[in-house]
Amino acid sequence: MDIALLLVAIAVVVLAVTAISERFDVPAPLTLVVVGVAASYVPGVPELRLEPEVVLLGLLPPLLYSAAVNTSLVDFNANRRSILLLSVGLVAFTTIGVAVVVRLVIPDLSWALALAIGAVVAPPDAVAATAIGRRIGLPRRVVTILEGESLLNDATALVALRTAVMAIGATVVVWEVALDFAVAAGGGVAIGVLAFVVVGFLRKKITDPLMDTAISLVIPFASYILAEEIHASGVVAVVVAGLLLGHVAPILQTAQSRIAERTNWRTIAYVLENTVFLLIGLQADWLLAEVGESEFGIGTIAAACAATLVAVVVLRMVWVFIARALLIRPGPDPVTGETAGWRYTFLIGWAGMRGVVTLAAAFTVKEDTPHREVLLIVAFTVVAGTLLGQGLTLPWVARRLRVPSPDPHDDALARATLLQQAAKAGFHKLDELAEDCNDPHQVRELIIQRIEQRNFAAWERLGTTEGEESPSDLYSRWRGEMIDAERRRVLEIRSTGTVPSEVVSEVLAMLDVEESMLDAAEAERAELRTTTSTGPSNGCEHLAAATLLDPPADLVCPGCVADGARWVALRMCLTCGHVGCCDSSPARHATAHFRESQHPVMRSVEPGEDWRWCFVHHQTG
Repeated sequence: MDIALLLVAIAVVVLAVTAISERFDVPAPLTLVVVGVAASYVPGVPELRLEPEVVLLGLLPPLLYSAAVNTSLVDFNANRRSILLLSVGLVAFTTIGVAVVVRLVIPDLSWALALAIGAVVAPPDAVAATAIGRRIGLPRRVVTILEGESLLNDATALVALRTAVMAIGATVVVWEVALDFAVAAGGGVAIGVLAFVVVGFLRKKITDPLMDTAISLVIPFASYILAEEIHASGVVAVVVAGLLLGHVAPILQTAQSRIAERTNWRTIAYVLENTVFLLIGLQADWLLAEVGESEFGIGTIAAACAATLVAVVVLRMVWVFIARALLIRPGPDPVTGETAGWRYTFLIGWAGMRGVVTLAAAFTVKEDTPHREVLLIVAFTVVAGTLLGQGLTLPWVARRLRVPSPDPHDDALARATLLQQAAKAGFHKLDELAEDCNDPHQVRELIIQRIEQRNFAAWERLGTTEGEESPSDLYSRWRGEMIDAERRRVLEIRSTGTVPSEVVSEVLAMLDVEESMLDAAEAERAELRTTTSTGPSNGCEHLAAATLLDPPADLVCPGCVADGARWVALRMCLTCGHVGCCDSSPARHATAHFRESQHPVMRSVEPGEDWRWCFVHHQTG
């Protein structure tokens, strides 16, 4: 009962602190660490020692899998050189560098234990950097590199730690280290691929969302345990399985299974990520108490902690700039086309927060190891110092460097373009189906209407109806209020007991699904910037050749004026300058002009917009 009460208390504290942090726009990981440190000194709070098995088996696999399955394999592959240099090269560089620094401060410490300390503090956390990075709006390429690094660097650090621990009691030669790393990495990849193949085969046979989601809950633990049983890297196995399964999920899984799995893993990751940071803080009391019993003295250990904290920050910064100058030829971002400059490199160097894996790795060192207390307190200091120091200052650094965040307007434009291209393929298929059979019920027109409504809602998110409610907003509001009325009536009927409860539940679920699909565009449009720049032509010769003409002073749609109708947004032909209304408007005069004239490119003439659209290739620029 005491354990159950403690677990409930931890969950309540985590959820409450996280909610308060979000309310006051403070990073929840940092707040939870501070709360944990303070709580560790409160009388009556039990002493919680973070056992390595709890972290390495209970927390790390699901957190890694949740991150990996949502990581783009395409983006990961595009940045693989940077990721490998950070996840392998930087870990080794930091391990050796920290060992040298620790030995300079405490010469009596053995080289094996100094290397163990370096391996423990080398890997940045798999959660902290990307959680804070996404929250403050770091560039997506930076987040991708940090995420990829944090997925793999734990494996390198754990192998290095295992080697250092072996060296404490015996002599280790270089070829043994290389063999250990090769077995860990190669075996982990093999187990990850095996898990992918097995689960992929099962998912071709299983369509039940409940069964599919249950399988996904087993994957990270099974991959990790199987890999560790053959002395391979469980971390690499989980990451490889997650990356591959996430990449092929749209092919192997049903839509219901993907939705269920995505929702479940988001919930699991949300709870575990925040719980981890609270547990880190709760270690403060007993760790500091053990330091007082060390033969080196508090002053010496404090100096070693401070030196190590500075070393991990400086070594990371040195490595990323050296790697960028000598080993990496920075190319343009595959999405934005921008070349990452030194500011991006500095951000990657500064976003090196350590977390729970550092503490868990420290606890794997045997309790009878001489001077183990030094390793533990150094690990805690580095975790707390980087989380609070770099974590709190990362938003300020990003602002000072003026690194651009992902532009919501560009995202909305890309979303609308992608939907338009998908709809074009869908319409071709619809035409093929309509040719093969009669359509007495006019189903084709109904499908086209629904697809166009979806696409129009995406275009309206660009903010083209400033100051008034767009058609998709009006539809969402009216349909939302209708669903509320329908739900109230269903609940009234449910209370009479005249309809089976299973039927009532099915109808309520149908209403919930429809409500979740409504386009809540107003909130997103509020985030869109008022200015945007013309993007790349994406290989379209029409966009490349079109000159961005300035709009006329008197902006009206002549066709709508003649018809006495209202338009939603205006578009201008870049061949002849004709102005017409958009496709969300009833008459669609801009598209009608293209069909009559075959002039391929138009531009938006709404305030603050200069994007172009090729009617022929369905591309924006």
